[in-house]
Amino acid sequence: MPGAVLVVEDDRELRDLVRRYLQRAGYRVHSTGSGAEAIALLASGGVDLVVLDLGLPDLDGREVLAAAREGRDVPVVVLTARSSVDDRIDGLRRGADDYVTKPFSPTELVLRIEAVLHRASGSGADAADAVTFGGGRLRLDAARHEVHLDELRLELTPTEWGLLTALATTPGRVYSRYELINQVRGYEYPGYERTVDSHVKNLRHKLGRDAAQIVETVLGVGYRLGWPRDR
Repeated sequence: MPGAVLVVEDDRELRDLVRRYLQRAGYRVHSTGSGAEAIALLASGGVDLVVLDLGLPDLDGREVLAAAREGRDVPVVVLTARSSVDDRIDGLRRGADDYVTKPFSPTELVLRIEAVLHRASGSGADAADAVTFGGGRLRLDAARHEVHLDELRLELTPTEWGLLTALATTPGRVYSRYELINQVRGYEYPGYERTVDSHVKNLRHKLGRDAAQIVETVLGVGYRLGWPRDR
């Protein structure tokens, strides 16, 4: 259910990164590094969700959060370096729908945005929190950070979870090892591409007999999710 997302982040590199991932997922994206401009964009309408950095240079990000909650009550995903429990609770109490701390996986952010938009649209709980593939056999729940295959919950490491959600962002699209390691480890991570192969091997072991069809190898290029996303 792609719509229009407003990205409010003063770090241009990070702002552009989030914008690219959202556009790749089919969203229309407005972006700014100014809280005042964000409030003006909200007032003009046409925004379905806000990705909001609380540490803005011109005003407190909580003012933007308050503006989003006025009128149309636009959903907000807070994106911030403030990682303490108190900061997280404060953001949620002020009306944030979700809270993502830096550094983060851009692909997981996209899934969280999708989950928030489903909830805002009034969909049922299962539709709100999960995305399914292969006729419902594979279920990724970003809100609960869970993966189920044929009703069996898989215990994945953070890296394995990141790889699977990265591939699931665009099923069928081939991701290079470089793309995957940077998506999983965060935009500042200088990691080594070949470590992806080891993590994919471990992930496939947990996926069982259908692993090679779920996470396909494209020789000389990288990996892709072989199972289609359910409509």
